[in-house]
Formats: sequence, structure tokens, C-alpha cells
Amino acid sequence: MSTFSVIRKSLAAQVALMLAAVVLALTVIAAVVITVQQKRQMAEATLEKARVATAIGARQYGDLLESAIDSGALSVTDLFDRNYVLIKGYEWGKSPKYHSRFDSVTDRLVPKLLDQYLDDKDFVFAIGVDDSGYIPTHNSKFSQPVTGVPEKDLLGNRSKRIANYGEGMAAAKNLEPSLLQVYKRNTGETMWDVSSPIFVKGKHWGALRVGVSMVRIDEAQRTLVFTLVGIFALFFALTTGTMYIVLRRAMQPVVELTAKAEQISLGEALETPIKSTSIDEIGMLTKAVDRLRSSMKAAMSRLGH
Repeated sequence: MSTFSVIRKSLAAQVALMLAAVVLALTVIAAVVITVQQKRQMAEATLEKARVATAIGARQYGDLLESAIDSGALSVTDLFDRNYVLIKGYEWGKSPKYHSRFDSVTDRLVPKLLDQYLDDKDFVFAIGVDDSGYIPTHNSKFSQPVTGVPEKDLLGNRSKRIANYGEGMAAAKNLEPSLLQVYKRNTGETMWDVSSPIFVKGKHWGALRVGVSMVRIDEAQRTLVFTLVGIFALFFALTTGTMYIVLRRAMQPVVELTAKAEQISLGEALETPIKSTSIDEIGMLTKAVDRLRSSMKAAMSRLGH
């Protein structure tokens, strides 16, 4: 006998499956709500961490530049000069490289500050840019020796370029305490770009930009989804099985009453009263079947005479 046939012949199984379908729908809704809420909370927490870190880093970056000016290693005029000199041999299509009158100083002062951001796995990069989008110094990770392989150099050697695209210029010009943007890197990655303005001697110089990974949050979301699926699948199986057992036990009096009604319909067991102590619908049905038994017994007696 097929499973479908068994289900069709079992009211308990049918009711259990209907209830299980309701439970499944509610479970799916709950899983979606939990996943969405958790992802939003994780994103908010990560971005708030990035805002705080960027604001602190922007002040530190500015302090380093001011210290260089105070020590005589750099002049205010040099720092705010925007006449960049093309580096020969690095005319890389849309990303040529330039020297400035201050990049040798930033190369010496800021790598340690920038590199500490990458100790956090949520942060992809950290750079200082002037108000024209020029990146004098990048993370050490992205300032690797040139290999001559365009794909490797695009990712591995990213300093001394001008970020003259929408997100880069918006960050460079921004004067608000924090700016959040969605940034599609030219390496194909999509991430959040969080930036804070850098001020030197009270004048806006540029911004500190931090790239915040979306990948880790997506991975955490997938992990959460798989975990919830496992938990809810187990919950669904246990709930369905429990409902079936409970319903089958609850339906047992009906099963027994059905068997007795079948006997009565064949004119059998008319001498045996059908008793029930229940006062619910099953008790009422039992009394009705017992009255039917009595009526059939009386009718059979009359026919016998």
C-alpha cells in the first residue's frame, strides 16, 4: 500500500499534515524575518564600527600631517599643492600614477596607521585622499612591487592614483563627519565605502576612506540560513510526528466506534452496549451509535416474532 493511500485512509495523518503545512509556513516566515533582522543588525554594527574607526583615523592622519609641518618636514604649501607629476612608465590606462610634493612624507608617516585597519577582517582597505581624490599612500598590502602582469598590478599596486570617479570624489569633497557609500571597486568587488574628512591646520585637506566588506556579512547570513534550516527542519519533523501521535491517540475512540458501527451495520454485536464516559462530541456520537444499536436490536426482535 502506498504512502498516499495510507494518508487517505488516516484522518489523523491528514490532520497532522494540514497542521504541519501551517507550521511550515509560519516557520518559513519566522526564518525569513530572523535572517533579515540579523543581517540588518550585523550591517548596522559593522558600519557603526567603521564610522567610529574612520573618524578616529581621520584625526590621526591629520595629526601626522600637522606634526610633519611643525617639524619642518613638510610645508603647508606643499601639502595643499595639487600639481601632480605623472610617473613615467606608470601610464596605466585609466589609472596612471603621479607623484606629489607630499607623497614621500605620507609614504614615511601613514602606512602604520593605515595598515592597522586591515587587522580587522571587516575592513578591505584604508586610504587617505586629498580633496582632489589623489591617493599618495596606500596600505602595504596594496603597495606591492610591480610585476608587469596587469591583473596582479591592478590589485597589488594601487597607490599614487587619482580616485576621480563618483564615490572617490564624493568622499574627497565631503565635509560631513561621516559619509557612507556603496562602492564597486575596479577589481570587481562591491563594498561599503565609509569616509571622514581630514583637516590640517583647520583647513580641509581630504578624507580617510575605509572599504568595508559585504562578503563577511553575506557569509554570516548564509551560515545563519543553513543553521535555521537545520533547526527548523528538525522542529518541523518533531512537531509533525508529535501531532500525528497525539491526533492518533485522540482519534482512537473514533476508530473503535467506527469498528462497532461496522458490526452493527452487519447485524452483529447488537447485544453489547456501547459505553462512553466522555461528554464531548465523541461521547455524543457514541450515545447516538448506541441508540442505533438498541433500535436495530428492537427491530430485529420484532422481525423475529
